[in-house]
Amino acid sequence: MPKGAESLLTILAEHGVEVVFGLPGVHNLAVWEALAQSGIRMIGVRHEQTAVYAADGYARTTGKLGVAVVTTGPGAANTLGATGEAMASGSPVLVIATDIPSTLRRPGVYRGVLHETRDQRAMFVPVTKAAFDVPTAAELPEYTDRAVLTALEGAHGPVYLGVPTDFLTANVQHRHATITRQERVEIPDLTEAVALIDSAEKVLIWAGGGAATANAGVQIGALAEDLKAPIVTTYGARGITDHELVVHGPAHAPPVGKLWDEADLVIAIGTDLDGMMTQNWLQPQPKKLLSINIDKAELSKNYQSDVTLEGDARHLTAALIPKVATKKATTDVHQVNAAVQALINEDSPEAATFLGALKDQDATIVADMCIPGYWIGGFHHVPKPRGLAYPVGWGTLGFGFPAAIGAAVEKRTIAVVGDGGFLFACGDLATLRQEGLPLTIVLVDDGGYGMLRYDQQIAGHTITGVDLTRPDFAKLAESFGIPAVTLEGFDGLKDALENSTGPNMIVVNAALKPPINTSPRWYRKNTT
Repeated sequence: MPKGAESLLTILAEHGVEVVFGLPGVHNLAVWEALAQSGIRMIGVRHEQTAVYAADGYARTTGKLGVAVVTTGPGAANTLGATGEAMASGSPVLVIATDIPSTLRRPGVYRGVLHETRDQRAMFVPVTKAAFDVPTAAELPEYTDRAVLTALEGAHGPVYLGVPTDFLTANVQHRHATITRQERVEIPDLTEAVALIDSAEKVLIWAGGGAATANAGVQIGALAEDLKAPIVTTYGARGITDHELVVHGPAHAPPVGKLWDEADLVIAIGTDLDGMMTQNWLQPQPKKLLSINIDKAELSKNYQSDVTLEGDARHLTAALIPKVATKKATTDVHQVNAAVQALINEDSPEAATFLGALKDQDATIVADMCIPGYWIGGFHHVPKPRGLAYPVGWGTLGFGFPAAIGAAVEKRTIAVVGDGGFLFACGDLATLRQEGLPLTIVLVDDGGYGMLRYDQQIAGHTITGVDLTRPDFAKLAESFGIPAVTLEGFDGLKDALENSTGPNMIVVNAALKPPINTSPRWYRKNTT
């Protein structure tokens, strides 16, 4: 009869899990010991937050379940920031955390057991799609299976699974994983939606992270082709399709925002039209709005929809294509994209050089919450699905490097980070070296928290708390056995990237002006 840890890992393997990120502790060692026979690769990191960020980065860039295994109490608590980012961005991540032995737990009493928390699961409830405590050792396989399915079914999101440590070494009756079969797709009545589309002259398609999760890029491109509709993608949907009708910038750029203003119908696919993408809803209510979303609660949450279609974005978009009438082009997307590029060139030539260096790189890009990352999130052309991971959901500084560790498990990755955020997880240079991952870190050093410095400058405040003491980043990387070079400005970045396979670091001493998709520079202003 297998032990609990063995059964847990078997369930994960049966669900196709190939890699797990984690950090060992006295309470979860049984999992690490069982890994040798599981066939699952364990990537040991240096901080629990890195474990979840890496699982998130892996999930976003592969479409697979990301799994993090951490220990009890403070180990579990260390993951909360990263788990919240996964929740806000809809990433399927499973956080498995041990808890104190069930034999030492006394309901309603805090006894002072090592790593004891009054209610560990309760910490995760606000930042997860679901949170489970395994009630008995016998039920560990069932709850593991349920947690995986919950993370992956419907609207994706992180799930917490709490396991008392003694359950990992208990004998359990194993049960096999529930491998879901292809369910029959239910297509609702499309009559109203088709009539709304056919009556419109200028259609705009607004595709979000839910559309990316549903792999709806081909269908969105085909619908746009019929309707001659520009496609605006949110940060979470960058690269969903490389159709010629894709707009290469967000609605924060006036040439793109104009498309929203002039459209007589916006088709919102897999998006809740959140504040980050709409300048905190300063974009006006569309003349007409058709919303397609798997989550009923998202259909009219921020803008009132005229027609809603609840269900899978790919299937519903595909069902619309043969029913709608084709239209004539009313917008030249090439001109829009040229206008966006001209805006970048005029606003920040340095940013244009930076973006040009990253263009056409055969790599996944993972960006942090920093000025270079904001340029990437807004204006880097992503030519393929899942080619960009960006922490705009919760806006967690420090995401970039650890999430890139997860992304680099399957493909060459470039992490774009700032000097401040990189220091959150610099200890995981050891993980990068240990695993030999094909990851290039592009670290733009502007002397501190550049965005906050800008905020203080434009407000006329004294510059306080944002200028940082930093190490010699190249020497820091080299001390971990990671090759590094230092550049003065962005002119040599393209050549440096062409010669990089990773693991390595490129330090760029430079400062960038924040782009127009950062809130201090939004062109729509609240006049009330």
